[in-house]
Amino acid sequence: MTYSDSMLKDILTRTRRIAVVGVSMNPVRPSYYVARYLSLKGFEVIPVNPGHAGATLFGQQVRAGLAEIPGGVDMVDIFRRSDAVPPIVAEALDLFPDLQTIWMQIGVEHADAAAQAEARGVTVIQNRCPKIEYQRLFGELRMGGFATGVISSKL
Repeated sequence: MTYSDSMLKDILTRTRRIAVVGVSMNPVRPSYYVARYLSLKGFEVIPVNPGHAGATLFGQQVRAGLAEIPGGVDMVDIFRRSDAVPPIVAEALDLFPDLQTIWMQIGVEHADAAAQAEARGVTVIQNRCPKIEYQRLFGELRMGGFATGVISSKL
């Protein structure tokens, strides 16, 4: 899928509250450092993982599922296998009437679930990472995609 830079930048500019489904408590896992990075950039990140429910991560309580999130979210960022996407998307659409974006991480795609969300007016991004796109679009990556030397997952 091809997404314009202006579309991705618009999503990352308007989004304030993100549910990260499948977040890990392990700081070397991509889901951890992506969620941490987004929280450091001012997004309110709501971690979702039933295996860690009740723990605290980035100042937020880890929720067992989307239904435990008080209030709405602007984006649901999915760190799960592609075959796990349909019920997550269906639940998000049921729970969050003002949901703006479903974002599926690198390697995660599901055409039917994407079509269901898009039919409800929700923007869908597949097989991309919001951390990478944020860094690229807001000038945090140098030529060739190399990082600026700041390790964002450093404690």
